[in-house]
Amino acid sequence: MRTAPRALVLALALALVLAACERGTPAPGPTTPAGTQGPTASPSAGPSPSSAGSAARAMARLCDYGPPPGSEPPPPEGPTPPAIAEVMDAVEELRGLSFTERVVADPSTPAELREGLRASFDYSYPRELLERRSLAWQTIGVIGPGVSIREELERFVSGQVIGYYDTLTGELRFIGTEHPSPYARVILAHELTHALDDQHFGLERIDRLMTSCRDEAATAAIGLTEGDATFLMSRYALRYLSPQEQLQLAGEGGGTPASVDPFIERQQLWPYTEGQAFVSALTGRGGLEALDEAFRDLPVSTEQIMHPDRYPGDVPTPVDIPDLGSALGPGWRDLDVQEVGEAWLGIALGLRLPSSTAEEAAAGWDGGLYRAWTDGSRVAVVLATVWDTPQDAAGFADAMAAWISAWDGAGTVLPVEGSSVHVLFASDAATLDALRVAAGGILGSGT
Repeated sequence: MRTAPRALVLALALALVLAACERGTPAPGPTTPAGTQGPTASPSAGPSPSSAGSAARAMARLCDYGPPPGSEPPPPEGPTPPAIAEVMDAVEELRGLSFTERVVADPSTPAELREGLRASFDYSYPRELLERRSLAWQTIGVIGPGVSIREELERFVSGQVIGYYDTLTGELRFIGTEHPSPYARVILAHELTHALDDQHFGLERIDRLMTSCRDEAATAAIGLTEGDATFLMSRYALRYLSPQEQLQLAGEGGGTPASVDPFIERQQLWPYTEGQAFVSALTGRGGLEALDEAFRDLPVSTEQIMHPDRYPGDVPTPVDIPDLGSALGPGWRDLDVQEVGEAWLGIALGLRLPSSTAEEAAAGWDGGLYRAWTDGSRVAVVLATVWDTPQDAAGFADAMAAWISAWDGAGTVLPVEGSSVHVLFASDAATLDALRVAAGGILGSGT
């Protein structure tokens, strides 16, 4: 199955490499390179499957990824250019793995790169699903009225992406030539890491998570893959670029980042920054073998990425939200269901609260999702979360109450029950009142 190609982001890539060059990135401890044994299945962290009206059933029904577009791997044409082959050799050395088959590395112009991404965009970002999700996010207040998630993603991709690896075709494209500049070699090292991981561990598993709308688990897994590629990219720059070439990087990024909605932009950047820190922690305590083991047993939550000591043991608690459509009245139907983890909530809270407050409030997360309904003109949303302790739940409830009070939308936090917190959002005050009545007695017992 195919989803968004693993893409490298311009401004962030440059910032991370320059930071690594300034401070030095520790190399992982010595280990024996891992073999190619098959990955193990991680415990499920999705919504609890129960009755026909469960959130899990609604998620499966609403998840409308179509069949992947047909595409054949491009045939290799001639020998790999020597400069590109040198980067491939370096990536093998740094990653402790060897390529099992040839990678087609295709130097491209910015226009060619954008065209290649556009070919898979409709499948990677289903228009109808994102239209529905945009309404839910607008109602929750993480994006503004009229903001389209898809349009923001298109803007982000068109202004920021400088390379990608396609898990369906095995094709790697990057902005550069067959004689890549130092900056292009760094980009190439990042994308070749994706190719190497794909050959050994099968990144199509992440595609399956995405196309099953398992957003929290997929985001965690993407954090691992982007973290690995970003970590190696930084090490490549330190080891294989001269001090003068490292200084050159500052002038090679080019372009101005497009203006993208803050919530969506921070979500897109999250896998690179937090993922790199996760991989650094893994390799620091267990070398490359620990990193390989993480690919075999994928992290299942953004909490695990943000707190490496919680991987792999701290598995999220399943959460459910019953169907309130009939209780809301005639014509109400499911609009969207999405898993929300520590990263999603922390980024959301950070839109209106100090970053330290947002991070602290989200840090005790143990499970969560929202479920949204619509009657065609109005929207109602229930956010259900469960926390590690009652104190964590109370802290999140207080932060969310402050967040809502700093906003001009319609929302309310229900009384905390044990370790569970439910938050209601609606497109208007009257609908919020109706949702509060519909939820009464159903959500009162907690999760």
